[in-house]
Amino acid sequence: MSVILIIDDDKLLCRSLQIQLEAAGHKTHLAHTMHEGMETAGRVGADLVLLDLNLPDQSGLLGLPALLEKDHGLCVVIMTGNPDNKAVIDSMRKGAFDYLRKPLDLDELFAMVEKVEDRKKKTLSPQSDHPVAARPSLGDLVGAHPKMIELLKQIGLLSRSRVTVLIQGESGTGKELVAKILHASSAPGMPFVAINCSAVVPTLLESELFGYEKGAFTGADKTKIGKMEFAGEGTVFLDEIGDMPLDLQSKLLRVLQEQEFVRVGGLETIALKARIVTATHRDLHGMVDQGQFRQDLFYRLNVSTLHIAPLRSRREDIPLLVDSLLARISTKLHCDLPSVSEAAMKKMTNYDWPGNVRELENVLTRAAALSRDNRVLAEDIVWQQSKTPAAAGQQTEPFTLAEAEKYHIANALLENDWNITHTAQKLAISPTTLRKKINDFDIRKPAT
Repeated sequence: MSVILIIDDDKLLCRSLQIQLEAAGHKTHLAHTMHEGMETAGRVGADLVLLDLNLPDQSGLLGLPALLEKDHGLCVVIMTGNPDNKAVIDSMRKGAFDYLRKPLDLDELFAMVEKVEDRKKKTLSPQSDHPVAARPSLGDLVGAHPKMIELLKQIGLLSRSRVTVLIQGESGTGKELVAKILHASSAPGMPFVAINCSAVVPTLLESELFGYEKGAFTGADKTKIGKMEFAGEGTVFLDEIGDMPLDLQSKLLRVLQEQEFVRVGGLETIALKARIVTATHRDLHGMVDQGQFRQDLFYRLNVSTLHIAPLRSRREDIPLLVDSLLARISTKLHCDLPSVSEAAMKKMTNYDWPGNVRELENVLTRAAALSRDNRVLAEDIVWQQSKTPAAAGQQTEPFTLAEAEKYHIANALLENDWNITHTAQKLAISPTTLRKKINDFDIRKPAT
């Protein structure tokens, strides 16, 4: 049995939750303001507090630190109906045990109570004495799907420390945005330095990261500090880490192990103060098996991993993303915010979006620019089906067996990052046969 305090100004909701929780054997107390909740919490010795964000006298988010200060072993679960994803991050960073969206799912609520009881049994140490971070001022991750809420909660928890983070997700899912939100939540005001490992010439990547001394090589006419030094106590974001050359991987491994580095051509060691955040759309574990990525570096980077779900697995978020992206696009194009027809929205919701949010934004930009009467219709939603094999299912015209095979092979190649060996294994054919089919069908690797 747990003692549960519900702080919410919705009296009907409070009473409903009280009935459900007491029927399950728990003892409950109710409060309808932050002030009343603080007084009750100090009196009843609650195990769990269900705290609403929007209270009449004070925001639950503002009152959270004081509530935790009263009882360091208290579990506080934030609940709200507002679709403010930044609040998820702030709540977890300020010490909330978890976060629930209204309307509440009773199964999810009772699972939460079980987690609190398990925590009490194991007498886990509290994590409430963490400094309060400034609210991130960067763009929000749009979405209300449970996978997105879980991602936001993980960002909030990771923002409490400086642990190395690996962000994984398909191209176009927003890996750099996640890195920026994590940075803004943990090191506001500090530099955020991004490096695309696939876009920098391998021979220059080392000097970009670590800097170089005057005379280190031809053309080095002055000392230059590298990105890691410039970042200070901020964040170094290494995008497409899977494309980093093996020789440089070993140097990065040493930096992570020793927490220091040396400029190219230099002797003096420089302390690494920045958090390292990496990202990739590639299967690093598979690359390790193939000898394309160092296993020891993979374990160093994989301390904490954030997985971003592809858009096709959270289709419920597409209308939210459409509204958000169109607002941004209309500002960029200096036009009125267009409306979206029901048919156009249905067409977008049913599409698989192999290019994820980036592809959605590109399609909407074109639709907004070409729309008539400031309204996006179904015919305005156009994608390059030759470059997006997942769209094969969107065709209304019948296609031949050969075309179906071509689309299936192209899909398999995309899902395996064009790794011939892995794709051939999935398709149960030899790599030689796969290469022949790629040539016969003229399947081309899409530009990234």
